[in-house]
Amino acid sequence: MIETSYYNQCLINQNNKDMKTGNDIKIVAVIVLALIILSTDNSYSQAQPAIPARRASAAPVRVNSPEILPDNKVILRVYSKEAAQVSVTGEWQSGQGAQENLARNDSGMFSITIGPLAPELYAYTFTVDGVRALDPGNVNVRRDGVRYENFFIIPGPGSDLYIHRQNIPHGTVSKMWYHSETLSKDRRLYVYTPAGYEAGNEAYPVFYLLHGAGGDEDAWTNMGRAAQIMDNLIARGEAKPMIVVMTNGNPGESGAQNEIPRIRTDPQSGQSATGNFEESLVKDVMPFIEKTFRTIPGKDNRAIAGLSMGGAHTQTITNNNPGMFGYIGVFSMGLMNMGPRTVDAATEATERDEKIEALKKSGYKLYWIACGKDDFVYQSAVNLRNLLDKHEFRYIYRESTGGHTWANWRIYLSEFAPMLFK
Repeated sequence: MIETSYYNQCLINQNNKDMKTGNDIKIVAVIVLALIILSTDNSYSQAQPAIPARRASAAPVRVNSPEILPDNKVILRVYSKEAAQVSVTGEWQSGQGAQENLARNDSGMFSITIGPLAPELYAYTFTVDGVRALDPGNVNVRRDGVRYENFFIIPGPGSDLYIHRQNIPHGTVSKMWYHSETLSKDRRLYVYTPAGYEAGNEAYPVFYLLHGAGGDEDAWTNMGRAAQIMDNLIARGEAKPMIVVMTNGNPGESGAQNEIPRIRTDPQSGQSATGNFEESLVKDVMPFIEKTFRTIPGKDNRAIAGLSMGGAHTQTITNNNPGMFGYIGVFSMGLMNMGPRTVDAATEATERDEKIEALKKSGYKLYWIACGKDDFVYQSAVNLRNLLDKHEFRYIYRESTGGHTWANWRIYLSEFAPMLFK
């Protein structure tokens, strides 16, 4: 039995060995046959590629827009096979509602060449078959209240301060929350601290910079390029290092609407120039800033300026608090009726005269007014100057071209900041 089992096992092993050898021979034969076929007929590899080619139509059309040319002309493009008409509205145009049509080629590419343009920052939007649209080829987008726009910068002397420079120290913009007892809510503000603040122990003067109607605490950094302007001015030695506070001038908002939706049932929603915000800045914002940051006390180390609605806020705050600010800037604003009257016109004029006299005697260092000659508030700036002239109130007036635009307000900030804390 033992011998028989051993014999049987040997037969099994031999058979397995023979089968393996046979399989190996078959495999080798198949490989050789395949090599022969491939070497004699390459149509198989051409018809069956290892990675199927992707159809060209599946890839999106790449659009270079905007393309800034060496002569400061700009080509704007947008691709749409279905659109019938595309137009552009931009800040280089003049006149209310101005727009230009883009030309369409056979492939569906719309384009227009504009300029040459002077060095500046320009915003624009497309209108595609009657629908307002952003430029999908341009990642540079800014927000003005509830409106979004693309923008580009033409380099040159007029826009040098607006460009982020790689070889200079940069400050920090912080988004911070504070509690307003005056407005009974937590609110947000932006604070620019100059380069070196975090690592040092030096104290700095403070500049309160206010936005206009429709804006919020994001406006001066987003639209006004305040951080780039301050970085470049300080790096050049043209402005002193300072803290810049940019708060929300709408008392009904806790913060910018794109991040913190407004509560429409708030009774203060929409109130802008009735005194609520102005009181809050003095009673809530300033104590928070002076407690949280290393600041130099006293009016000679405080400045305040605002554009449009913020210019009205600036007047109210400084008229009601003489001796609080040494540097005052009113951009694109003057004497205007911003709300319902609480007293008769004669009493209001008398109170204003008394406040101007008190401010005149407070020891302020600079009162700066700036307005575009085409601005719709131009007459209000004339009215303010006439009032100050009546009181022999010392001020500097800067008149620019253009109207109620960020192009002017960036210039005003660029000129006003170097005059501070000197």
